[in-house]
Amino acid sequence: MRKYIIILSLALLAFTSCKDYLEVNSDSKYEDNYVFGNKEEINRVLTAVYASLMSNDTYGNAYFSTFALNNDVEFTANGSQLRNVNGEDFRAFDGTQDAPSIQRFWNKQYEGIERANIFIEGVKSSSVYSESDLDIKQQIGEAKVLRAMFYHDLVVMFGDVPFTTEPAVKRNSLVTPIEDRNKILSFLIDDLKSAASGMKYAVNLNFGVERASKEFCYGMIARMALTRGGYALYPDGSPGVMKRMPDYKDYYRIAMQYADSVISSGSHSLNKSYRRVFIDQVNNIVTNNDDPIFEIPFLRRSSGNVGNITGGAVGSVEGVTNHPWGSVNGGMRLNAFYHYSFDRKDIRKDYTVGMWSYDVNIVPQVLVDYSMYNNKWSKLWADPSKALGSQTSGNTGVNFPYMRYADILLMYAEAVNEVENGVTGANGLKAINAFKEVRKRAFLTSDHSEKVENYTSAAAVSKDDFFMAIVNERKWELGGENVRWKDLVRWNLYSKVVYDSFKEYYIVASLSGGDYLNGFEKYEKLPFNKFFRRINNPNNIDIYPNTDSRFRIIDFHNPWEATLHPGPGWEMATFYSWYDDANSIPRPQILYSFRGFVNAGPGGNWEALNPNNLPPVRYIFPFPNQTIQMSNGVYKNSYGYN
Repeated sequence: MRKYIIILSLALLAFTSCKDYLEVNSDSKYEDNYVFGNKEEINRVLTAVYASLMSNDTYGNAYFSTFALNNDVEFTANGSQLRNVNGEDFRAFDGTQDAPSIQRFWNKQYEGIERANIFIEGVKSSSVYSESDLDIKQQIGEAKVLRAMFYHDLVVMFGDVPFTTEPAVKRNSLVTPIEDRNKILSFLIDDLKSAASGMKYAVNLNFGVERASKEFCYGMIARMALTRGGYALYPDGSPGVMKRMPDYKDYYRIAMQYADSVISSGSHSLNKSYRRVFIDQVNNIVTNNDDPIFEIPFLRRSSGNVGNITGGAVGSVEGVTNHPWGSVNGGMRLNAFYHYSFDRKDIRKDYTVGMWSYDVNIVPQVLVDYSMYNNKWSKLWADPSKALGSQTSGNTGVNFPYMRYADILLMYAEAVNEVENGVTGANGLKAINAFKEVRKRAFLTSDHSEKVENYTSAAAVSKDDFFMAIVNERKWELGGENVRWKDLVRWNLYSKVVYDSFKEYYIVASLSGGDYLNGFEKYEKLPFNKFFRRINNPNNIDIYPNTDSRFRIIDFHNPWEATLHPGPGWEMATFYSWYDDANSIPRPQILYSFRGFVNAGPGGNWEALNPNNLPPVRYIFPFPNQTIQMSNGVYKNSYGYN
């Protein structure tokens, strides 16, 4: 039996420790008379599917930087009233179809889909294939889960997209038809349901959570079901209309069932401390039965910018540092007010939100900016033996946790609350316990009575209260992981949150310039002046993950509210100086960071918007211009894109 597939040139390097090192040549060639002759060939082509995850055009960088749209958690300032000439202002909801990044992302996602389609077709057509072969069923399942992952992110970002499960050489047309997003998600959910039974748990897989496991398959079903059951932007004028399908509760039931499948399996837990999850990822330590469900496996000194664009910035001289960790870009930022939303005793706060950087002399400098650092990963958190070198920046090889067990627990709680109109009965109790499990890790045991038990009991009194508790808990638990805007979309809360975030920045900026707008009273106690001192490294990984004595740290007197000067030895940093006194208006970064939805200044729209009847945020990305041209007019952009 002879079948045609694309054979991808690649090399599978030896796996070292529990970290898999994949090195893939980007070239490929077409063969029209080839079959898989053995399992080794099957594994090599499956490796190529994984390799499509590793590009900096997608999950290695752009996924959590270029396409981390502004909200009340992730935030990047934009100081221009005019659109970027390259069309790259996606974070401000003002990108264009000509942006190079959108074409690269699109191409890489469809490369991964094509490789998965080739693999599945090739294996099923091979003489090696057997329904009773558990290894092959696992590998087919992996390819299907990765294909679903690629398609799901395309659907979330682009809406209705080209969809096929056949390799290109089997299709009659080079232009793949556009399919309704709901049909795509429904197909993929059913596809993974059938694949799940033949898959293995991560603890039984070589390389564990760096491969698609049974629980990741279940988790992707739950995630796609919530997307399918949630709100989305549909093309109906400019920018479109937010709606969800009449059968949405059917998909919440699916999410509930499959999130519960992960929980009931007992294959994962939250035993590690919150910070340890991310510190271990920086140190290439993979744990297969804890919080991570699936980690995208990047290669040291070869791929991935986690730990470089995340973490506080670290300066260098001509790209060289005087320590072995190398420079850090620190460009993936958080909203300046995000850390104020946490409970003061929430131990996630001080690890997630970074408030200082290091200059070229390793002197810590307080960050006085429009945003905060995302400290969940930093190259500095690596043990000295794992440091990449003084001349390094990107290509960190730090794994990105695409799905975590905490996410599963919160998805389950959300689905039960929606399906059962609150959290009562046996499923309600299980939802409450899932919610508590996430909060327990966020607080010291001594605080559990108040912050976990009492807090959850108060939230569980009604469906609406429990829903808002989930909205907030996901905000605190998943901050900096580029989940927030997608959650807000499916809850139909994105417009309100963006408007409120803009107004918060605008009010505080005006207050710093002496203008008092409605609502300013809430911000009068903000610490516009924060007092700090530089102290020796505490040499305690639970306080500061880098224990090298050269890295002194910043000690704040009280970073949460206005205080008097504490006395000698304390320096002062002035925050929120965001007002342009010369023009009597907040600075451009305040006016235009949410430009495509709400903006101020000349021609601004913010005062004309009705906060009780806001238009939808145009979060949907345009089809790339080159893709439209190559379709000979079959593909067209909606949502007001030209």
